[in-house]
Amino acid sequence: MKLNRTVAPPIKDAIDFEIVLPACEKHTLSNGVEVYALNMGSEDTLMVNWVFYGGTWYEPKKAVAPATNYLLKNGTSGRNAFAINEHFEYYGAYLNRACYSETSELNLHCLNKHVHALLPVVAELLTDAVFPEEELSIYQQNSQQRLKVNLQKSEFVAGRLIDAYLYGEKHPYGKYNNAEDYTALQREDLLAFYDAHYRNGRCVIFVAGKLPNDLVSELEKYFGNLPLRNHRFAPENISYLVEPALEKKQRIINDPDGVQAAIRIARPFPNRHHPDFQKAQVLNNVFGGFFGSRLMGNIREDKGYTYGIYSYLLNYVHESGWMISTEAGRDVSEATVAEIYKEMALLRDEEVDEEELMMTRNFIIGSVLGDLDGPFQVIGRWKNLLLNGLDEQYFYNSLDVIRHIKAAELRELANRYLQPDDFYELVVV
Repeated sequence: MKLNRTVAPPIKDAIDFEIVLPACEKHTLSNGVEVYALNMGSEDTLMVNWVFYGGTWYEPKKAVAPATNYLLKNGTSGRNAFAINEHFEYYGAYLNRACYSETSELNLHCLNKHVHALLPVVAELLTDAVFPEEELSIYQQNSQQRLKVNLQKSEFVAGRLIDAYLYGEKHPYGKYNNAEDYTALQREDLLAFYDAHYRNGRCVIFVAGKLPNDLVSELEKYFGNLPLRNHRFAPENISYLVEPALEKKQRIINDPDGVQAAIRIARPFPNRHHPDFQKAQVLNNVFGGFFGSRLMGNIREDKGYTYGIYSYLLNYVHESGWMISTEAGRDVSEATVAEIYKEMALLRDEEVDEEELMMTRNFIIGSVLGDLDGPFQVIGRWKNLLLNGLDEQYFYNSLDVIRHIKAAELRELANRYLQPDDFYELVVV
């Protein structure tokens, strides 16, 4: 049929789209490790993501978890760091690593025709990493130098301190590393942590992209006979006491000559399993979750105090938090704090009008559509659900909440959670 280009196509709101989370297949290796596979996409690329329960939650002393994760690639019995990196570079592949609060991971991106040459080297890293003393020494020096530079930045200092105020300096969510913590690292610390949480650790594997037919059998070949455990098996009865700061308003002078202030205002909040979490995500978007939010419109667009201000719910497994974050001129930092509380009061006192609520709904649904654009983004959604102990029904429930929540419910939530006395307030200059 010939298009009539003199007539504009109909405009459809994002909330009217029917959104489906593409299904992924579940496989189980001989050792019980689960593999979640998503075979989709038109490009000849894939991603393999090994997730271990080797985050800071499990480290026996500070800085051990990120150091172990970072140095996984820096030497085995048969290859030094240069040879390992050369191997992945030869095939045009990337093997990245990351360490978070609960989990740590290795993430391989490559052309699917090369995955067979890369999997055995990843298996070698997970069974035979040796953590050479010279590599550890370089890591310590680099980490200390990076820390020294970052401690001069108000936003870095604020990020460290606000977490400590919320959870306590001994809690994995609140603790932070100092120079002496890197100095105290010993090779034996890394080897012990590696043996417990990588070589014999709890693991789950996510794969996505245009997958070869034999990929699962290749994963079985190289990882199915390793002494890894199913990620749901949790013998470690590790818990931490949340010890928030007694003083809720803090002002820190980090640089006497500084002209910019980092502002962090945060409160504890339940995790994703709480019935208010999904509703609060909608309220958060109205408040400060995107460029069209209340905080951005007032403090950036109207007052010109900052280039950007956002609020967000922290993505932790055991606890969560509600954070407002911005950097503003030193001379307007207190005025910025006052405006943040003013916006909280407006949400408590007045219902959001339907036009603003519809704009927010469309933004959130549009973001979800963007997050489902491609196999790597889709498997990321599945990963977030599974690691938080949720299923796909949670995804569909969240869409239902976004589409149907009422302005009166948002006002009720604001009165419950946006009370100034519940927030920790930090300004670092």
